[in-house]
Amino acid sequence: MRAGVATGVHEPLTLTERDVPEPGPGEILVEVTACGVCYSDLNLLNGVYAFARFPVIPGHEITGVITALGEGVSWPEVGTAVGGQFLYDSDGSCDYCVRGEQIMCPHKRITGVVVDGGYAEYTLLRAGFVTPLPAGLDPVAAAPLMCAGLTAFNGLRHAGAGPTSKIAVVGAGTIGSLAIRYAVAMGARVAVVGRSRRGADTAKALGAELFIASRDQDPGEALRAWDGGADVILNAAPSNSAAAATIGGLAPDGTLVLCGYSEEPLALPAQVMVLNRLRVMASPSGSPHDLRDTLDFSARHGILPEVTPIHLDDAPATLDAMGAGKAHGRSVIAFG
Repeated sequence: MRAGVATGVHEPLTLTERDVPEPGPGEILVEVTACGVCYSDLNLLNGVYAFARFPVIPGHEITGVITALGEGVSWPEVGTAVGGQFLYDSDGSCDYCVRGEQIMCPHKRITGVVVDGGYAEYTLLRAGFVTPLPAGLDPVAAAPLMCAGLTAFNGLRHAGAGPTSKIAVVGAGTIGSLAIRYAVAMGARVAVVGRSRRGADTAKALGAELFIASRDQDPGEALRAWDGGADVILNAAPSNSAAAATIGGLAPDGTLVLCGYSEEPLALPAQVMVLNRLRVMASPSGSPHDLRDTLDFSARHGILPEVTPIHLDDAPATLDAMGAGKAHGRSVIAFG
């Protein structure tokens, strides 16, 4: 099979031939339909993940069809269209796993970072960590829902978003644009914070009622003028400073949730937070039940990201463009 392999930090993605793997006990063989090219894949190549294993096949936004089941696996059946996510598996016995919060397991393994992922024609996934795709969901466009969609949806609901909420989204990339659409579908009022007014028309088309260009005005002040501030601010930008700049725009008892972040320290004004009982939380992708909820909500509301299908051979150049800041939109490797 054709595969893209990360051989080490700051090494280019290598395209090679590998044998199709055979599923062992508890494993599922999936013929990959599509795999999103995520910024986490670039982080892998840049050495951000100290726990990474090399060589490894990247990719954790996987859709495909089950072609074989390993020993002890009876569900989903062969022929089922499924999605694979950032979380490859967990120990299954800790308190977090027992509560269905496998993403918090201290012994979890990450797809495409520690275990081979979806930059290949076939991949092995773990029973209990694949999610059947809702009928009619386009498997190529749906691939980023396995990470970007899950991260946005789960971040909103863990922060308490609901139909009476005012939600501000910082950044309108794939995670941000999906967060806007999810929040609108939840019945919330939505504002978007971007660096310039270039994204204003797109944000309004997605359902936002307010767009704030942080180059032109203080985003905290602009959000406070929005009927007293946002109940939830979801930071989808890869910048801690962009998130911090909005903290004054939270309404009392509001929550800033980090779905995007950078390596710089997060500096926040303590007095404003104490006097207004503000909260800051971070949200990783999610557990299997969270992905099931994300896909169900996306299918019911017709929410899919805009994607650009590419061939596996285009993946190295796509990653290079992302690293140079020249990539636009979300690319998805489409097989077949």
